[in-house]
Amino acid sequence: MKRQSGPFMTIIFACAAAVAAMIAPASAPLAQEEALRLVALGDSLTAGYGLPQEAAFPAVLERALRAKGYRVEIANAGVSGDTSSGGLDRLDWSVPDGTDGVIVELGANDMLRGLDPTLTRRNIETIVERLKARNIPVMLAGMYASRNLGADYIEKFDTIYSDIAKKHDLVLYPFFLDGVAGERSLNLPDGLHPTAKGVETIVERILPSVETFLTRLTQR
Repeated sequence: MKRQSGPFMTIIFACAAAVAAMIAPASAPLAQEEALRLVALGDSLTAGYGLPQEAAFPAVLERALRAKGYRVEIANAGVSGDTSSGGLDRLDWSVPDGTDGVIVELGANDMLRGLDPTLTRRNIETIVERLKARNIPVMLAGMYASRNLGADYIEKFDTIYSDIAKKHDLVLYPFFLDGVAGERSLNLPDGLHPTAKGVETIVERILPSVETFLTRLTQR
């Protein structure tokens, strides 16, 4: 059989290259063989207060990441009403051995109760340090103080997350409720907890930061 050459083969090679380029992105995000095991450690905002479990933040985030080709499993370690102290107290059993990374969302209840920001800072940093000691990377999902708590409280509280993230080189999403806080249509009647649509908005906005966090995990 005569070997083909010239323009015909050039077209064949070009088509093959185009098909390869179309296929590649499907496996591009993560190359790990096993799913990354994440834990979302938080309060009612993580737990999914007032919502079915499939509409809670960890479940919605897991689906969004899987839709983009990431292999992840996200455990919901949210406890409604938890302060940073409560999260610290249950840290060891909430984050089992074998966890690849933790998203920490705590501090909102500290702020709502007017607790000393110094205590909140100490608790959250201790959580970070204890997880790092276990070789478990952390991503921080921050919170802002209510604007009616006074300038001094706001300054002390709002800097907690950025300071800890900078000190420990963590991926930080500055405000977990960005785009949702104050939006009546995205919150339950209590005005504090997101609706299912509100959770979707949170996930949409936090997703790039979580992807950065996953990239760090796969490069370790």
